[in-house]
Amino acid sequence: MTDVPILSMLKNRLGYLSDRQRIIAENVANADTPGYTARDLKPFSFQAHVQAATSPAAVAPAGVMAVTQPGHIQAPNARTGPAGAIVKTAKSPDSEETIDGNGVVLEDEMVKLTDTRMEYDAAVGIYQQATGFLKLAIKKPGS
Repeated sequence: MTDVPILSMLKNRLGYLSDRQRIIAENVANADTPGYTARDLKPFSFQAHVQAATSPAAVAPAGVMAVTQPGHIQAPNARTGPAGAIVKTAKSPDSEETIDGNGVVLEDEMVKLTDTRMEYDAAVGIYQQATGFLKLAIKKPGS
């Protein structure tokens, strides 16, 4: 089923959203940690995934070592998830830091979390419909 491009991209999208939810949870957990800066993932791009799938060799982003074997060790600054999303530090220009240097704004994190949940639900719905169409297509007539 993952050979179907749309299902493969939806699977990558779901992996990205799971990673984003994990990062948001880390931000909330560190809301009182001195010097902690909120992080987020680079936005997910279907176009980038299509280009990566059609290119002859996947190239790692600039400054990131490529992990070509499961036994390879990732660079400490190159955390990636199953969707290949690179974790980056994100600082809102209008957010305030506390006296101890913490840059997590809980209200912003809750908005991101709600947005991520709605996008995840939508992707799951599309995935279910697509698999339903495939099941219907392979179903024998009269059964």
